Amino acid sequence: MKLLSRIAAGIALLLPTAIASFAAPQKTYTLGMIAKSQGNPFFEASRVGALDAARDLGAKYGITVKIDWRTPNEEDAQKQADTIEQLLLNGTDGIIISCSDAKKVKDSINKAVDQGVPVVTYSGDAKESRRMTALGIDDFKCGEQTMDELARLLNGKGVVAAIDGNQNALNLQQRSAGFQSAAKKFPGIVLRGIYYHKETPQDAVAKIEEVMQANPEITGWGLLGGWPLFTENALKWPPGAIKCVAVDALPQELGYVRSGHVQLLLSQDVYGYGYKSVEYLINKIHLKKNPPSIVDNSSLTPVTRENVEAFAKNWEKWLPRK
Repeated sequence: MKLLSRIAAGIALLLPTAIASFAAPQKTYTLGMIAKSQGNPFFEASRVGALDAARDLGAKYGITVKIDWRTPNEEDAQKQADTIEQLLLNGTDGIIISCSDAKKVKDSINKAVDQGVPVVTYSGDAKESRRMTALGIDDFKCGEQTMDELARLLNGKGVVAAIDGNQNALNLQQRSAGFQSAAKKFPGIVLRGIYYHKETPQDAVAKIEEVMQANPEITGWGLLGGWPLFTENALKWPPGAIKCVAVDALPQELGYVRSGHVQLLLSQDVYGYGYKSVEYLINKIHLKKNPPSIVDNSSLTPVTRENVEAFAKNWEKWLPRK
């Protein structure tokens, strides 16, 4: 009897382990993430946000979430489209993309949706596609706000110019349109032009220098993206001599606020774009929950000399950890 009791007790101890060994394996989801270009702190921060969301949601729901980072070295919309095709062949569960050219990636996005793979865009939408949700800002209002703030710094008088990036990117087209629209409200301000360049710091700096040589009367610049500020000594004028408002507040840009060359930065929620993209996709594919809206626009955070040091601490969290 004692022997039987011991055997029964042993079986009781082993039973949960045996049952667990036959339990269903932990569910794994793989999400492809395609930003515009490698090495840009904007997209590196969104990648960290996605990785953090994958960790947090994995722990919350008892699942494994993998982020498959597939970003081209430089902007190339065709490579983005080809990457979507490759992700579909690999059996991806969801896709996050910042579109360089909406027209070139639209068909690939729609193909993904047709195959039951939800797509979220951020900071570069493809409005005519069937993507599930678009994260970003109201780019037209962003352009307006940039011009309004520049006009305020100039007390409503002066000659201004703006620099923009990829002319095929829908979000940047909207910023340019908003900047031009707002400029019409200020009769004392002359808009010399919107100047485009390849989205590299070197091209942006060269374009500003070229425009300033041809138009030395310019007293204000609106940077509709922070490209020239990604390098040192990009703005050749003395601090405060020309007023400057720039979109985004990446680490390199903060130095220009400290030096007084830039009076105001307007920061997007770069980390949040990655985090929320993963949340939307996991809600959809794991919880079968649709997003509350197709477009999720966030507000811009102003960064000036008064709050630049406090804001800089965000980048300790947002940049990739070594």
